[in-house]
Amino acid sequence: MSSRSPSAAPQRAPTLQRIDVARQLLLTPFGLDEGHLARALAEIRTHQVDDADLYFQYTRSEGWSLEEGIVKTGSFSIDQGVGVRAVSGEKTAFAYSDDISEASLLDAARTVRSISSVTQSGRVRVAPKKIANGRSLYPGLDPIATLDSTAKVALLEKLEQRARAKDPRVAQVMAGLASEYDVVLVARADGTLAADVRPLVRLSITVIAEQNGRREMGSAGGGGRFGLAYFDDEQMGQYVDEAVNAALVNLESRPPRRAR
Repeated sequence: MSSRSPSAAPQRAPTLQRIDVARQLLLTPFGLDEGHLARALAEIRTHQVDDADLYFQYTRSEGWSLEEGIVKTGSFSIDQGVGVRAVSGEKTAFAYSDDISEASLLDAARTVRSISSVTQSGRVRVAPKKIANGRSLYPGLDPIATLDSTAKVALLEKLEQRARAKDPRVAQVMAGLASEYDVVLVARADGTLAADVRPLVRLSITVIAEQNGRREMGSAGGGGRFGLAYFDDEQMGQYVDEAVNAALVNLESRPPRRAR
């Protein structure tokens, strides 16, 4: 009779999905597979090191800002690379390359293994592959793809319009929307393979209120590891209320009286 819990398979499914996404973004496009990772780790372990791992990362980010109803900035970037770490006693060595390739991977592996001056003789046994257990703390989605560019700009425009309609003293509105899609893959010398897919979004608003020549500012915003659908009318209304109320409180504040 199996001792596995009934929930083991459902919990394992997101883990395997994350590893599959990481393979598609960080290994397959560069002609790599898990065999190449095992060979790189074996290169490190030909010298007596206590532990070693490979850390691949892919990050795609996008940002939009709106001011006075006009898109002021729109940015998009992709960063990717691989880091290699080796530990020998109290010493730790790191190497990094933004070129993901077999040659760069092996070169980095040979660099970090130098922290140990002892070379093992004979062959190094490749550790059997193990999939790391993990918990699904957030959806493994690409938040940048959850809305197209037109919808993102429309969301910022709506935020601005709601802030201006909140109080006639609102003279200026600035809004920003940022999204990030982060994928990591870690391979350890003991054969453990782990991956994570991390979405991140943030919506922010800053308003400037003016009255009798005096101007004061208020800001609000929020976000987290989910898609852009999180920013619905209710959530945007909360940010608008917080930002406008903060600006008006500052506008109506008075300096404390000095004690006589």
